[in-house]
Amino acid sequence: MKSDLVIVYHRQPYEEVETATGVEYREHSSPNGIVPTMKGFLGKAQHGAWVAWKEAEDTSNPGFDPIIEISDSFGTYSVSRLPLTREQVRSFYHVTSKEAFWPILHGFKERYNYDPVDWPTFRAVNWAFAEAAAEQATDDAVIWVHDYNLWLVPGYLRQLKPDATICFFHHTPFPGPDMFNVLPWRREIVDSLLACDSVGFHVPRYAQNFAAVARSLTGARLVEEQDTPPELSATGVALNDRVMPLTLDHKGSAVSIHTSPVGVNFDHIEALSQTPEVRAHLAAIREDLGDCRLVLSVSRTDYTKGNIEQLEAFERLLQRRRDLHGKVRLMLVSVGANRNMTAYAEVQERIESLTGRINGAYGSLEWQPVALISQAIPLTQLVAYYAAADIASITPLADGLNLVASEFCAAQDLSKPGVLVLSEFAGCAVLLEGAIPVNPFSNASMDAALDQALDMSRPEAASRMTALRRSAKTWDIAAWTKAEVAHFASLRAAKAALADPRNAA
Repeated sequence: MKSDLVIVYHRQPYEEVETATGVEYREHSSPNGIVPTMKGFLGKAQHGAWVAWKEAEDTSNPGFDPIIEISDSFGTYSVSRLPLTREQVRSFYHVTSKEAFWPILHGFKERYNYDPVDWPTFRAVNWAFAEAAAEQATDDAVIWVHDYNLWLVPGYLRQLKPDATICFFHHTPFPGPDMFNVLPWRREIVDSLLACDSVGFHVPRYAQNFAAVARSLTGARLVEEQDTPPELSATGVALNDRVMPLTLDHKGSAVSIHTSPVGVNFDHIEALSQTPEVRAHLAAIREDLGDCRLVLSVSRTDYTKGNIEQLEAFERLLQRRRDLHGKVRLMLVSVGANRNMTAYAEVQERIESLTGRINGAYGSLEWQPVALISQAIPLTQLVAYYAAADIASITPLADGLNLVASEFCAAQDLSKPGVLVLSEFAGCAVLLEGAIPVNPFSNASMDAALDQALDMSRPEAASRMTALRRSAKTWDIAAWTKAEVAHFASLRAAKAALADPRNAA
């Protein structure tokens, strides 16, 4: 059965578990994260489909059904599993996407590695994704492609499904021309994106950067823009942009530039924070802390996330404020990335070395200043730590959005409010009014922000957290879903109007 909504993403929409009775397809245990979020759209379609890759030794005889039907709490939908060899996955994802694209998207030109890229393999994999999506889609379907590792899919899809409504959404930052144009394949990438009906971004700055890149490479012209609404421009942060682009003209075709930040399931986290299980975890955490105040930081192990800078700032805090010895602890949750990738392995080794140095220099039998957690924490326990934390310090050097900050706010109890220290270079900084903004490239800024958070009065903390929770609730997952569904409908309506012969000149 053909689908009127096809989502194209590299990950499968379930956890595939080998059991004694065979393979089970289980829903993700947490309702947060981009996969459960996007699955929510499948239930809103007459019939939805999802296209992802699955590793196979032999792509012509993969040993699994390429297309299966899934029924779960989100509805019944098709999943097309594109067979890729381990080498194809390594080439298109771990090398091209992570070693070439990722550093450029996040502004780390010095980490860009062009030499090992096999561009023909990247093209071939993207073509295979496009073919799989086209096979699932009705002629006038909405085909929604996600993230930079599938940059070439829209251009191929336009050849295969010329009447489809093709949308693309970026989950990362998007840089300006001086950075993006380092990529030797820049024109091919942008031509593909301009084949879309809509290209989506989290915040106005990334949308403006894309418009500038498109203009620099193709001469595309911005024909419509609007003032950025106040709720998308928190006071005084580096990523603010006062104007939002809306429409580009490219060779006579209109391309919508859509700004719509993904949110968290605010209501779920808020409700979870009040459950007996979480309250029990919270009581145990507070008993263990005693009189210590807890600084919490949660992220992946990645050079973009600022984990090293976070540890160095905490070390400086202990150096200059002996009154805090035995009175404050940092819990750094830095979930390990692919250890086979040298850049991430180096970051992890540096994090472990710094943690050992700090604990060795300042710790005692009664007090360990830093707790390093390198494994993912179950959501119920994580929400308990959010609720227990006096300070959440979220200080990436660059981040497309960052949902941890909003999760922290959703878990907070205003009778004992925590304080959010938030990097100006996280996309969510333009949404969350009430955080202490920090420049993670400045030691003085990091130090001042920690001091301000530790010395903040309870009334000020409560006032700030009230504003933060209001912001996080405004931009929750329900708001994103509503905005995207409305956007798809408007795009299809515009196509129908153009196709109506009564509208011909």
